[in-house]
Amino acid sequence: MLRFDMNFLYTMINLIVLAFLLKKFLIKPVTDIMEKRRQLIEDGLKNAQNAQEDAMKMKEEYAQALGGAKEESVRIVEKARKDAKSEYERIVEEADARAGSIIESAKADIRVEREQTMSALQSEIAGLAMTAAAKIVAEQTGNNQEIYDKFLEEVGEAHEDTDNN
Repeated sequence: MLRFDMNFLYTMINLIVLAFLLKKFLIKPVTDIMEKRRQLIEDGLKNAQNAQEDAMKMKEEYAQALGGAKEESVRIVEKARKDAKSEYERIVEEADARAGSIIESAKADIRVEREQTMSALQSEIAGLAMTAAAKIVAEQTGNNQEIYDKFLEEVGEAHEDTDNN
């Protein structure tokens, strides 16, 4: 049977004091340390999750910026192509206009030279005709055939001189 004596009462009091002391000095600090550790782990997980979310946001922003940069580069390249094409067309048109003016100038120069040559030839022919007429008058007594042959020789020589010049 169970006896309730003073030893039992002291043992019970000792156990209660021991439980109180263990709770105050051992269990409570260990529990606090464990709670702090749990809180630290939760904070670490939250920070990691926040960092991962921030990284995902930055990745999305980077992808959008990269997409925008690609679109911008395509737009810049297209603009440069259009500008280069218009510049090419302008240069070609300008060259065509210059070539046309040079051709027109050359044609005008050729016309002027042709007219001057024709004038010079007409003057020379007139001079030859005058010389021939003077010789004909001077040599009226001679043979007409000789005069005619002489005239043709002189005209031929004059014509060869103009061809050589």
